[in-house]
Amino acid sequence: MVLVVPGFIQRPSARLLVADDHDRVLLFSSVDATWFTPGGGIDDGEPLAMAAVRELREETGYRVDPEELGPVVATTSGHWRAGWDGQIRFSVESYFFLRVQEFALDSTGLDRYELDFITGHRWWSLAELQTTEENVVPWGLAVLLERLYAGETPAEPVRLPWHHPEFAHLADA
Repeated sequence: MVLVVPGFIQRPSARLLVADDHDRVLLFSSVDATWFTPGGGIDDGEPLAMAAVRELREETGYRVDPEELGPVVATTSGHWRAGWDGQIRFSVESYFFLRVQEFALDSTGLDRYELDFITGHRWWSLAELQTTEENVVPWGLAVLLERLYAGETPAEPVRLPWHHPEFAHLADA
């Protein structure tokens, strides 16, 4: 289902919760002090899983086949202003869960905007996510990861709150 919001550029996104064999999730840091998952926009006509593996390869250098992703485990949606052109976009983000062995990131596939926006990366433990005061998105990530690490794949994607300050009270819902 595509949700159309008048006045905004629609930008469906495929994102990944990449967890290593030590139950740590890979997150990128940004110039606006936010930590976020690998992933990004879906090209016209591109299947969701193909977009996810393409984004993972471009942003990390890690290669995986789409069938290794499994189902979408979470979604979130909301508006944001793109730094590269100032336009407001409305994203519906779909999250896949992927287990990997820790790997060294290769950032040579990042585009110019990503190179300007991303300031680093880190593998986060569940305990770190549960106790951090830093801005980590999507909100509710620690609760979802706890379920996924325990082997529970949701029957339907979990709906996570969008990450704007006016919705901060929903972060622990």
